[in-house]
Amino acid sequence: MPFIPHSEQDIEQMLSVIGADSIEDLFDEIPANLRCGDLEKIPQGMNEMEVTRLLRDRAAQDGLPLCFLGAGAYEHHIPAAVWEITTRGEFYSAYTPYQAEASQGTLQLLYEFQSMMASLMGMDVSNASLYDGASALAEAVLMAVRANKKSKSRKILMPVTTNPVYRSVTEAIVNNQDIELVAVPYDSETGQTDLNALDSFSGEGFSALVIPQPNFFGVIENVDALTAWAAENKMLSIAVVNPVAMALLKPPGEWGQTGVDIVCGEGQPLGVPLASGGPYFGFMCCKQKHVRQMPGRIIGRTTDLDGKEGFTLTLQAREQHIRRSKATSNICTNQGLLVTAATIYMSLLGPEGLKKVALNSHKNTQLLRNRLQAIKGVKTVFNAPNFHECVLQLDMDVKQLIDTLAREHHILAGFEVSTHYPELGNALMVCATETRTENDIEQFATTLDTLLNG
Repeated sequence: MPFIPHSEQDIEQMLSVIGADSIEDLFDEIPANLRCGDLEKIPQGMNEMEVTRLLRDRAAQDGLPLCFLGAGAYEHHIPAAVWEITTRGEFYSAYTPYQAEASQGTLQLLYEFQSMMASLMGMDVSNASLYDGASALAEAVLMAVRANKKSKSRKILMPVTTNPVYRSVTEAIVNNQDIELVAVPYDSETGQTDLNALDSFSGEGFSALVIPQPNFFGVIENVDALTAWAAENKMLSIAVVNPVAMALLKPPGEWGQTGVDIVCGEGQPLGVPLASGGPYFGFMCCKQKHVRQMPGRIIGRTTDLDGKEGFTLTLQAREQHIRRSKATSNICTNQGLLVTAATIYMSLLGPEGLKKVALNSHKNTQLLRNRLQAIKGVKTVFNAPNFHECVLQLDMDVKQLIDTLAREHHILAGFEVSTHYPELGNALMVCATETRTENDIEQFATTLDTLLNG
């Protein structure tokens, strides 16, 4: 519902009921030396028209630069119907409702989301989302340690090719629970997880192996071999995937002979716009045998005494989110609004539409790579197949190049890889989705060529 402020009369009436003379009296317990005083640098409040104009002017300052920046957040086309429906009053909440009798529409939508994600990933079950892709990986690591009953280890093999932000967040969350993340190096030629290096960890006792697909470099990993290796060494396998790529590539449930145990990732590519750093939502799927260790909400479908279809939260007691010391997870909400957008997005596109998005994104990435590597002073770093991103090495300081292209040419050139992988030197990771055109790519290439070669 729209916001309706209290009138002066409402405020006076409330104060009289509680016996206070003013709003300030409600805070008289706070010592004067702890108060910030008057907010002198905060301007006077603006009316709605003035605020709208200010926001429009600020947005115009950002402009509409050409975006070739990926690294975990992607600019995809979002049909207008997605957010027109998502922001209706019936859906406009980030929460999963507990009162099933009053929330059948929202619960059904979340059930449909779970069904779509389980199908897309080739897995048995899905939850109704987590905070974001990074914390989803952390939850997957915690889940794997709980679920691997055959291993007493609290060590996880984490390929260096996993998104460095995800690795950092996971480390921050699991480190204080005495879980160790052990880095697995990548092959310098292919950019894939080094299978030979992985063999050195055989028999050392790890709970799980993380498998990114595609990995942070955009490189396609040898997922069948990685999944099989994990199973042979009595480890669970955790897939970290781009959901759009899964419309084109083999789903995690079919990797190796057995499929992976847990799948997680970032749902932003499914109908969520880039908006200055968020919001995002994480997803998680798993095999049926691990479902009781899965964090987050799970919606079930059933029939009532009259035979009518109904939906409700299942496999969880409300107390799980209160008795924190005994909870499977301390995730106490979900990203319901973004899941709503993702569900509508996938419904509108369907399997074929999502596959076309992936195919066109892949085609544009190949066009971008081929055009840029034809420029003198630019070469491709890795020789393995890729999706979305590719890493290029340049004869120029990449940080300076990115700044110049953004400031003077309104082009977001890509991600400076050396921030997290200094061994790659002046490396730029570029990305293209289905929204990029041949003219966009040519404009980028021509500008880059001019800056590199004059």
